[in-house]
Amino acid sequence: MRRQLHLPFIVGQDEDGTWIAEAALTPDIFVSGEGDTRESSLDDLRVQIARVVADSGAPEQLVVDIDVPDN
Repeated sequence: MRRQLHLPFIVGQDEDGTWIAEAALTPDIFVSGEGDTRESSLDDLRVQIARVVADSGAPEQLVVDIDVPDN
């Protein structure tokens, strides 16, 4: 079965220039990806998330529609 996950993530560059992308799959499972560019770290994060979901299963999700004020 194919399922779409919507995960918030953060991306940053460490002191040696490597880009690191991180996401929390559950409160206990954190996943990270690395790369030479921002996009390559996100690509690696996607691969790592797929591996963790294959091992642990996909988390339950709650979808909420909210109004966000313009800044």
